[in-house]
Amino acid sequence: MKKLALLFAGLSLFAATGCDNEDTPIIEYPIVGTWQPIKKVVTSVPIGDDPVSDVITFDTNCEKTSRWVFSQGNAGKRTDIGESATPGQCQINFDRNFSYVYDKETAAIELKYQGIVEPEKGKIITLNDTTLNIAIEDKSDPTEYNSVTYTLRRVAQ
Repeated sequence: MKKLALLFAGLSLFAATGCDNEDTPIIEYPIVGTWQPIKKVVTSVPIGDDPVSDVITFDTNCEKTSRWVFSQGNAGKRTDIGESATPGQCQINFDRNFSYVYDKETAAIELKYQGIVEPEKGKIITLNDTTLNIAIEDKSDPTEYNSVTYTLRRVAQ
């Protein structure tokens, strides 16, 4: 009888503390924030030819001040800064406001720059607390696949 009581007590304890069937919650990080571009990878794949990728790192002092800002309400601003013709001085190479649509389910993103007719379409490859990878595809040439993948780091505002 003692064995039966112990077995029942053990089963009751197992049932009370049993398995947790709920999945571990997935942390969703917001795209909203200020991001510093770290590098971009430009890839071209012509039909019937070898693919070519070029890695461009943003490591000069000027390039390190470039920013992509994703704001609430699907608005943003991209400012790319590079070296000017005068050594040691920086200049703005690209400075545009944009609107964006980000679908968390499919990771699709579309950036529509002010003054540019065609939006850029792509996918969010990585989005966490410190890193954002955006792959933008150019499908305008049916004989060649082109993409640019940006790696950005979240910076304090």
